[in-house]
Amino acid sequence: MGARLKGRHFITTAEFERDELEMMLEVSYELKRKFALGEPHRLLPDKTIFMLFFDESTRTRNSIEAGITQLGGHAHFLTPDKMQIAHGESPKDTAIILSRFGHGIAIRHCQFGVGNKYIRSIAEHATVPVINMQDDVYHPLQVMADMMTIQEKFGKDTRGLKVVVSWAYAESHLKPLSVPQSQILLFPRFGMDVTLAYPEGFDLMPEIVEQAKKYAEHHNVKFEIVHDMDEAFKDADVIIAKNWGGFYVGETEEEIRAKQAQHKDWICNRKRMELAKKHAIYMHALPADRNKEVTDEVIDGPWSVVYDEAENRLHTAKAIMALLMGGI
Repeated sequence: MGARLKGRHFITTAEFERDELEMMLEVSYELKRKFALGEPHRLLPDKTIFMLFFDESTRTRNSIEAGITQLGGHAHFLTPDKMQIAHGESPKDTAIILSRFGHGIAIRHCQFGVGNKYIRSIAEHATVPVINMQDDVYHPLQVMADMMTIQEKFGKDTRGLKVVVSWAYAESHLKPLSVPQSQILLFPRFGMDVTLAYPEGFDLMPEIVEQAKKYAEHHNVKFEIVHDMDEAFKDADVIIAKNWGGFYVGETEEEIRAKQAQHKDWICNRKRMELAKKHAIYMHALPADRNKEVTDEVIDGPWSVVYDEAENRLHTAKAIMALLMGGI
């Protein structure tokens, strides 16, 4: 075990050693077992976490809120319009006051170019752990649940698995880069070969891609970028086909949407899943744009583990809160 986890911020998995991440996963498995058996696990009695949402949420809010309750604590649901943030209160003042009121601060802020900077400014002044519930760069809670799900399906030794992180077409909204970026940063550290697939121009942040390449090189695994969805899917063990906004293909939302509309053929369907290995699984952080990103036949079919993946958001969130807000 490396450095202590108690009191640390959880903004990106890149700021934790692999053994620390493995500890989080081990605790996740233990808490999942206790939850299934109905065994009490009040590891954070009377602890309070403040959840600040600049963006909508289903899985993240409810996994944190239900999780802290099951751990014996309480969550406050906050939105900027109901706080003095709406009147310009500084991150410093917000961080200091909430730190004095409770034991943890969790924030979701996905505005491109703004979210991560805001969370880090809160963390700079907070005296309690700050948990990133998703920003414009990272979504560490999601990728930990992804990692747990892959281990459950393939075993804890994930070296040699081929994981495809693929762009897919969507219409609902411009989805952040944070999910695929967190995936390409974490999976190589657990020995997985990563294929990143997207139409030309729909790049992720260059500094994140470079960091992912360095991880792959250090851990002696493959990291490749392709611009052909069929090519990417061949012989894959894990398929993660999901939209992300093309924040480098246009200045405005209208321009980006127009570019996205040129790639409606980037959809995960039966034909493409059959290019993967017979045991391949399909994953998605949800919500999915059904029959845009992925066909019903796939997301409701035998390949899909999306509901297991979503459930694991609860268990990993509980483990992270227990270790950061409790522990020794």
